[in-house]
Amino acid sequence: MSVPSGEPGDISEAELLNMPDHEYMGREQLAFFRKLLLEQRRELLEAADASINELRERPVFPDDADRASSEEEFTLLLRLRDRERKLLPKINQALSRIDQGTYGWCEQTGEPIGLRRLLARPTATLSVEGQELKEARERHYTK
Repeated sequence: MSVPSGEPGDISEAELLNMPDHEYMGREQLAFFRKLLLEQRRELLEAADASINELRERPVFPDDADRASSEEEFTLLLRLRDRERKLLPKINQALSRIDQGTYGWCEQTGEPIGLRRLLARPTATLSVEGQELKEARERHYTK
C-alpha cells in the first residue's frame, strides 16, 4: 500500500476504494485516474518505440521453420500494437473528460460508472448498466 505524500493522485487503490461515496470523482479520485491514464499512455508509447526498434532489427533466417516462427511472432506483435494504437485515443479522450469534469459518469445514464469498473477499464464511458443497454440495442438492431 502506498503512503499518501500529500500530492493529488498519490492515494493507493485500496484508499481509493475506501473513500466515501460523496467523494466520488472529487479532486483526489480524478488525480488518481489522471495519473493512472498518463502512466498507461507512457507505457504504450514506450512499447511502440520498442516495437519500432525490434522491427528494424529483424534477423534474416535461412531456415524456413525459423523464418515461419519469426513471422508468426511478428504478426502477433503487430496485432498487439494495433490494439494499443486504438487504446491511445481512448486514453486521451478519458484525460479530456477529466479536464471537462465528466470523467467517471456514464454517457448513457448519467450515473456513476463506479470505481471498480474504472480501475478495470479506466477508459470506460459507460456504467455496467449503460453497457448492457447498449449491447441490448445492438443485438436488437442486428437481428
